[in-house]
Amino acid sequence: MKRIVVVALCMAFCIVLSAREIVKVACVGNSITYGIGVADPDKESYPAQLQHMLGEEYVVQRFGKPGATLLNKGHRPFMKQQEFRDALNFAADVVVIHLGVNDTDPRDWPNYRDAFITDYRALIDSFRVANPKCRILIARLTPIADRHPRFESGTRDWHGEIQLAIETIARNAQVQLIDFHSLLYSYPYMLPDAVHPDKEGAAILAKTVYEGITGDFGGLQMPEIYTDNMVLQHGRPLTVRGKADAGQKVTVSIDKKKFQTMTGLDGKWMVNISPLKAGGPYTLMVSDEKKTLVYNNVLAGEVWLCSGQSNMEFHLNWSVTAEQDVPQATNDNIRFYDMKARWRTDAVEWDDSVLDSLNHLQYYKNTHWTVCSPEMAGVFSAVAYYFGKKMQDSLQIPIGLICNAIGGSPTEAWVDRRTLEYCFPAILRNWKQNDFIQDWVRGRAALNIKKTACILQRHPYEPCYLYESGIRPLEQFPIRGVIWYQGESNAHNREAHEKLFKLLVDSWRKNWGDEELPFYFVQLSGMDRPSWTWFRDSQRKLMMEIPYTGMAVCSDKGDSLDVHPKQKKEVGERLAAWALNKTYGYKHITPSGPLYKSVSFHKGAAYVSFDYAEGLSSSDGMPVRTFEVAGEDGVFYPAQALIENGKMKVWNDQVNDPRIVRYGWQPFTRANLVNSAGLPASTFQTE
Repeated sequence: MKRIVVVALCMAFCIVLSAREIVKVACVGNSITYGIGVADPDKESYPAQLQHMLGEEYVVQRFGKPGATLLNKGHRPFMKQQEFRDALNFAADVVVIHLGVNDTDPRDWPNYRDAFITDYRALIDSFRVANPKCRILIARLTPIADRHPRFESGTRDWHGEIQLAIETIARNAQVQLIDFHSLLYSYPYMLPDAVHPDKEGAAILAKTVYEGITGDFGGLQMPEIYTDNMVLQHGRPLTVRGKADAGQKVTVSIDKKKFQTMTGLDGKWMVNISPLKAGGPYTLMVSDEKKTLVYNNVLAGEVWLCSGQSNMEFHLNWSVTAEQDVPQATNDNIRFYDMKARWRTDAVEWDDSVLDSLNHLQYYKNTHWTVCSPEMAGVFSAVAYYFGKKMQDSLQIPIGLICNAIGGSPTEAWVDRRTLEYCFPAILRNWKQNDFIQDWVRGRAALNIKKTACILQRHPYEPCYLYESGIRPLEQFPIRGVIWYQGESNAHNREAHEKLFKLLVDSWRKNWGDEELPFYFVQLSGMDRPSWTWFRDSQRKLMMEIPYTGMAVCSDKGDSLDVHPKQKKEVGERLAAWALNKTYGYKHITPSGPLYKSVSFHKGAAYVSFDYAEGLSSSDGMPVRTFEVAGEDGVFYPAQALIENGKMKVWNDQVNDPRIVRYGWQPFTRANLVNSAGLPASTFQTE
């Protein structure tokens, strides 16, 4: 009897097993699939972690061959390896392929690139022969970090070309594309040898495959910037995007209109809603078949991103006019989204928990949209507040201000990684000992991360960091333009900054998909720092070279000893003047003080012409001062200056044949030339 019971139980168990369909998953690839880079591939490789995520209804096998190429004429073709034959014999229901990283070898891609798509299609067809019902997922390549020894000699470019080829295959071979690149790209510390993900990186790959197989992306999600009280950009088609489980119908409702779409296999969705009329309040609803998100008290108006370093971060409470202005800062039509750092970059050593958070890009505090009130405005950016107030007063529509400014941050920290990899890779290399980066910046970073044991420890001042932690998470939230106050941490090398600033503007315009995105910035004020004369003039020239930009001059509001001058109202309002004139067409508003245009020489004198020169005068009723002239020898002498017919006549009796003119050429200047709008002239030197 006992034996009969055991047999019966065994038969019942077998029936249960046969009733449950076990899905076989084959993970095919190279050393990354095998698990090079983790301590125990059998437990920590991405296929091993995937098995844990999928559970007992799946059997995951890894078929990774270190060094394998996709190319059949490569130095180690995967299709000629035992791992390939074993994978075919497994006859998987789901095949995940990640190959191509080793094809960036100079032995392979330069010679055989034309066969890549054909060879990849042949690999796919082989698995379909082994199991005609199999589902195939192919992966975009994992990143190769700029630390790789062949990065600039070919790996960077060939890696990019292979990515494009893989995307072409996915579109045309009825296979599913998954992304092994994007989620790892911003975490270079997870690639200790520049190629192989560590255990944490392997977990990201496993989760990516899990989501691709199951379609489970964690349900309906919106970017964190979507909250009650937000301002949406009005007057233009508005792109709203988010995530949800694969195959879900998503409905976006606002202003009595509904817009619907379906999520893709990657869990992403996007809808374009009709232009909103300025005003409100509106209610925005986003729903799928399982969940509804509701955002209340939403306004439509003009949205501006306010960014830079400490002079943009500088609170309204600290400004010289705070006592008068803060109590009056109540305005329902101005809204703030204030992105503050969890840890200021003060002269301290951060502990392990901070350092770990930094590596995970968890640098900003959680925040939400708030209505302008004395309490909120007092701890908001003074420059941004005064900019927004003038804009709201002039336009009479809601204004949304996103402040994302970090004290001491250099320009390179705000530029995306891909741009620097292709256009300025030298600044990425060994950044903590890199002369392109200011000594003070490197020194403060070294102090903050002194306790780290991670050789690839990240810091907010690192190239790319603030873009990856603070710009990318905005998820291209629609904005009208940018105001920017930064440069103090790059003034040591104006030549590098000239390149970086152009890359910054181009990077952000590409991110928001707007080649004409307005970008209005502040010229450095006056301070007793020797390099600032040249840097200010460099900023003036950058404005002339980059379209859709404007520069607010504030050398008259500087402080010889304080890098944080407290007169912020004029700075914010001067930025607003640029926006009102150039972006909104308010031609009666003068956007700038006099800007050097040209110079001519006649009878021992220089005649300097300016743009925005109407009503040239001195700001204090005294003679115009700080002009200098030099002859061919380049030796400058203080010059006399008179206003004649809308130009400046400049001369010195000791310079018979002047060739160069400069104005306000002191780090802290008392230059006093203004126009009829009372706006100061930019300091300059003629060529």
